[in-house]
Amino acid sequence: MRLKHYSLRTERVYLGWMRRFIIANGRRHPREMGGVEVEAFLSALAVEGNVAASTQNQALSAILFLYREVLRVELPWLDGVVRAKRPRRIPVVLSSQEVRGLLAAMEGRSWLITSLLYGTGMRLMEALRLRVKDVDFGRHEILIRDGKGGKDRRTMLPRILVEPLMREIDRARALHERDLAEGCGEARLPHALARKYPSAARGVGWQYVFPSVSRSRDPLDGVERRHHFDEAILARALKRARARVGLVKPVSAHTLRHSFATHLLEAGYDLRTIQELLGHKDVSTTQIYTHVLNRGGRGVVSPLEESR
Repeated sequence: MRLKHYSLRTERVYLGWMRRFIIANGRRHPREMGGVEVEAFLSALAVEGNVAASTQNQALSAILFLYREVLRVELPWLDGVVRAKRPRRIPVVLSSQEVRGLLAAMEGRSWLITSLLYGTGMRLMEALRLRVKDVDFGRHEILIRDGKGGKDRRTMLPRILVEPLMREIDRARALHERDLAEGCGEARLPHALARKYPSAARGVGWQYVFPSVSRSRDPLDGVERRHHFDEAILARALKRARARVGLVKPVSAHTLRHSFATHLLEAGYDLRTIQELLGHKDVSTTQIYTHVLNRGGRGVVSPLEESR
């Protein structure tokens, strides 16, 4: 998986599913099993475990990786798998007033990251992994590198966030200088860039805009580094702010991305522009946000209102 540059998260998830598959089959070696056992395992997830379709697909991807890439065994077509149903859900969207209330109930770095998520439409990890060099204050834009699907894209930098982001980068710069003085300060570079540019990892441009408050050992190579802000801290801050404001809607970091797209549609921007800002591969994915324009029964005015 590291040879194919899979993320550490994917690595952990895939290993977890491989382990569950082996344990569920009495700890037999995968070479002793095949399509029958894989079908039974995946079907049990849907029928007995009642998992979501995305969870079942994740387990399937992990097991296929095990057989195809590790064991070099091609499984037969899995026609007998009972598929979990994929429901079509409308995303939770906050109104502009609800977003303002939520942000007003937050402070510090959590407020800044939340504002950035709503103001740019970035995914959570895209914001947390943002590097100093990818914030262009002159052009008021942010370059998002290696997003979902390994794609780069650009999005806007809200002018209201310029000064707070500058202060945050100054803070990151100060932490980096302290790390360098203590013999650390080396950022993890993607792929083989560390070998190609040996000194780049110690440059301020590759440091995270939102660094963690303390250093820790990198699980991949054991080097002591300062990683990015912990997403669990942001999740807790959002939960507290939601309770403080009294919002009944569920709120997560991705809710802000949904709200960003929906509010742009309300403002009259076209789907193609929003698709590029969000980094969607297909415009049909972006079309789900058009639900907000279908006010009250697909835009139809109720006869009750007409009769008044």
